[in-house]
This record gives sequence, C-alpha cells and structure tokens, in this order.
Amino acid sequence: MERGPAIFAGVVFVLFGGALLVWTATQVRYRRPVAHGVSPVASAAVATVAAVVALALGAWCLTHL
Repeated sequence: MERGPAIFAGVVFVLFGGALLVWTATQVRYRRPVAHGVSPVASAAVATVAAVVALALGAWCLTHL
C-alpha cells in the first residue's frame, strides 16, 4: 500500500473500532440495549467482535507501511 492511504485507512479503522468498543462497553455497563429488537448478549457480542476486527484491520494497515 502507499503510505498516505494506508495511514488514513489505519487511523479510520482504529478510531472506529475504539469508539465502537467504548460505546458498547458503556451501553452494557448501564444495561442499555446495544441494538433494539435483538438479544442483549448477541448484540453486545457482535458489536464487540466488529470493534475488535476494525482495530485489527487498523493495526494491520499501520504496520504494513
């Protein structure tokens, strides 16, 4: 990858993953629904997996400069 797009994509993935992880943890801590109409455990698990995947993609982009 070129440096500029790799840095941009990595930062976007890391910011999104971090924000999603913090938001999910906050929702679970205060026992608020993560997604309406879905099991609370399933929605929290899917959101957490998506956040971890986004963080991993961001780390991958930033390490392959």
